Amino acid sequence: MIGSFISTRSMLLAIFVLMAGNGVMSTLISFRLESAGTRAGIIGLVATSYFVGLTIGALRASPIIRRVGHIRTFAAAVSLLSATTLAYTLFQNTAFWGLLRFIDGLCVAAVFVCLESWLNERAEPRTRGSVLAAYMISLYAGQALGQFLLNLDASAAAPFVASSLLVSLSVLPIALTRLKEPAVTQQSPLSIGGLYAASPLGVVGCAAIGLMLGAFYGLGAVYARRIGLEMSQIAVFMSVVIAGGVALQWPVGWLSDRFDRRAVIVAALAGATAVCGGLAWIAGPGPLFLILAAIFGGLSFALYPLCVAHTNDHLSAEQRVSASGGLVLTYSMGAAAGPTAGAAVMMAAGVGGLFLFIGTCALLTLIFALWRQLRREPVPSELQQPYQILPRTTPAAAELDALPRSD
Repeated sequence: MIGSFISTRSMLLAIFVLMAGNGVMSTLISFRLESAGTRAGIIGLVATSYFVGLTIGALRASPIIRRVGHIRTFAAAVSLLSATTLAYTLFQNTAFWGLLRFIDGLCVAAVFVCLESWLNERAEPRTRGSVLAAYMISLYAGQALGQFLLNLDASAAAPFVASSLLVSLSVLPIALTRLKEPAVTQQSPLSIGGLYAASPLGVVGCAAIGLMLGAFYGLGAVYARRIGLEMSQIAVFMSVVIAGGVALQWPVGWLSDRFDRRAVIVAALAGATAVCGGLAWIAGPGPLFLILAAIFGGLSFALYPLCVAHTNDHLSAEQRVSASGGLVLTYSMGAAAGPTAGAAVMMAAGVGGLFLFIGTCALLTLIFALWRQLRREPVPSELQQPYQILPRTTPAAAELDALPRSD
């Protein structure tokens, strides 16, 4: 792990600083719109704009990188992202902010593709797991710590300025690196139909997780504010969810490598359904609230790599990178729909509607997973592919999961 960190430290530092600056934006924008009295449905549409941009950017970034290179693409994306971050302070208009969020998504996707393809080139077969783990820690640690920018008075321009500063600084490790830029390859993802034929649960699970986490990232701050949390408490709430998401992935992965992976997916979905029920009806902040938030993050974050690993159990080695890329896009499409759908339930059912929606998604996926257990024999544990912690970013990250495996 230490050797992997040293050889890729410029990229890991860049993603940590960038996420420390940009990771708070979903929370901050939702809070500002909610404070201005904007309806949940409109806030959901603004959040959806980001995920639409993220999906399109993940598909279109590679040609740009091939044309001008990793460093120039990264610098351009970061510069534009820093500019849009400051542009939010010019005036508050939902259509304008929705456009800015779409551009944010394009920029963040370009950054992810740059760094993930570069990390893939730097990683040797024996160090891929360590590189991916270091990347995940850097990404989510930055995102969790960045939530505390909310304490800079979220009603003023200070959080946007601080976010822009950090985003701008993230270009320095890449601009000054001595690492050689890699050649860019284009990996075509498997079609969703082909993925579904190989693993129906993997595809449905990734789409459902996209719905769940897209809704949470887009509307979590709205939910937290409406149950009475102060800004400092909202920052803690969002950070606890992210930290829980990282902490539980290792034990969940350990279990999934030793038992029928579908049973672990079922257990995680059942736990997520129960936790969402508690968060939907909880009256206000307290120790139980934070415990439930951490468990929700742990279970929901672990579900995506579980579904990817389950899909890999039914694919040949040469198909897995393409399949993982297709599953990222499936997740992204779900994430784009999640904020709008979650907002509709919130408007109909009240503040608890966010976790009522997320819990319903988990419950329906749970029912589907139980049905799939009846339709297909399990893969013997000794033939299952190793669980790998994965970010839900772009198809480029899938190549980091291309570990040597036996079929």
